[in-house]
Amino acid sequence: MRKLTYLAAATIDGFIASPDRSDPSSDGLMVPAPEYLPHMLAAFPEIVPTHAREALGIADAEHRHFDTVVEGRRSYEVGLRAGITNAYAHLEHYVFSRTLTESPDPGVRLVATDPVEKIRELKARPGKKIWLVGGAKLAAALRPEIDELIIKLNPVVAGAGIPLFDGEFSPERFDLTSAEPVPGGVVHLTYQKR
Repeated sequence: MRKLTYLAAATIDGFIASPDRSDPSSDGLMVPAPEYLPHMLAAFPEIVPTHAREALGIADAEHRHFDTVVEGRRSYEVGLRAGITNAYAHLEHYVFSRTLTESPDPGVRLVATDPVEKIRELKARPGKKIWLVGGAKLAAALRPEIDELIIKLNPVVAGAGIPLFDGEFSPERFDLTSAEPVPGGVVHLTYQKR
């Protein structure tokens, strides 16, 4: 069975975006340092957006971990605001939304049904892991199905913003399996569900 991995950049105090939900990699919140890029390209080439993969010369890079990406509508709209209808055209791409009625891109599949049910269906298919890119509400809804957390902990404190999970209080334990400091002051923290 495939795993669902929530891989996201976060601040030291646990936020994945500013309160206005702008793109954290371009609004100054978590802009990656130049020395971080080679590490990210080597470790997770498939999480680099399609248009950037082409610009970086890694358009044909092997998918090391993921072949499917899932995200909530608000996360998806960050790209739409920038004119990008499918940031991950190199992956099977699902957007969970009850308000979008028509996909702006033929490669993006809209899902208006129960997210847990859809993830269980995707997990039962053959393939690599499924990447949950965000956002906080979808992550909270899918928390029972998350098998692995990979947090790219950035050396910044935000004070407020969009949390990793935006849901009800319900503690759940994960085991830390890796803590890897990488260039640029980022630490990759990997947790497995108990």
